[in-house]
Amino acid sequence: MPSEANSRVVSGFLDYLRIEKGLALLTISAYTSDIGQFAEFLEERKRLLSNARREDVKDFIQQLFGNAMDGRSVGRKLSALRHLYKYLLLDKKISYDPTLNIDSPKQWKVLPKSLAHAEIESVLQAPRATSNRKEAEALAIRDRAMLEMFYAAALRVSEIIGVKLEDLKLELGYVLVRGKGDKERIVPLGRASQEIVAGYLKNSRPVLAAGKSSPFLFLGRWAKKLSRQRVWQMVSAASMAAGRHASPHMLRHSCATHMVENGADLRTVQTILGHADISTTQIYTHLALDRLKNVYQKHHPRARKRAG
Repeated sequence: MPSEANSRVVSGFLDYLRIEKGLALLTISAYTSDIGQFAEFLEERKRLLSNARREDVKDFIQQLFGNAMDGRSVGRKLSALRHLYKYLLLDKKISYDPTLNIDSPKQWKVLPKSLAHAEIESVLQAPRATSNRKEAEALAIRDRAMLEMFYAAALRVSEIIGVKLEDLKLELGYVLVRGKGDKERIVPLGRASQEIVAGYLKNSRPVLAAGKSSPFLFLGRWAKKLSRQRVWQMVSAASMAAGRHASPHMLRHSCATHMVENGADLRTVQTILGHADISTTQIYTHLALDRLKNVYQKHHPRARKRAG
């Protein structure tokens, strides 16, 4: 339920639309729904319609895109908010319009969905043996190792199933990856992924190989090469067991997102992801800017001090 303060704002705005603008009931109903959705979004942040910030509007739009809403629908919701804040400015209920200088949805680059840190941990721990049989245990260990490498190295599906034994340099802490256009890149592996992949090589891969030889790191039963579909199924099953549906691409984007949030520069992220052009990596720019602003607010001596 909307707060009393938000309800008063919406009620006054609807009267304005109906009496002053003479809008049709269908349009007014759509505006009511759109603004109500934004009000609920704000209340989760302990904010009201009357004191919303530009960052709130941007994050709301980003969330809509993240939920796979099409640009036309997002544009309609932004239009409703523009009309709301124009009304509040004219009525002198606010002194600042948070929808100013917000790009139209057509100009937005949508940040791919990513998992929170706690969700990633749950997904990585999800694979469990379906029986006491040695093969079932080997498959669970393999799946855990693949999930770790997905997140550690931000790999694509085609890249992880194409990694060969000779590409893995555990003692040096990296893996050689062949990406789009058969371009090679070196990607570091963290200690956690190194340990789990080492365990897979020792305890799981020989069981799955069943005496057969294969150049590939990750194997299916009887040393068969894994299919893209099987990898997607594995990631989906692990994520559903952890309570959140995820895809291999979400693990890749989670790696990039968490790195940028923790201060990694975009050039480094570009190299790890294997993007040919930095403009592709710049979809993560707003994360870097958010972190920059937070650090500035926390550490600059005059960041929160009023001018005297």
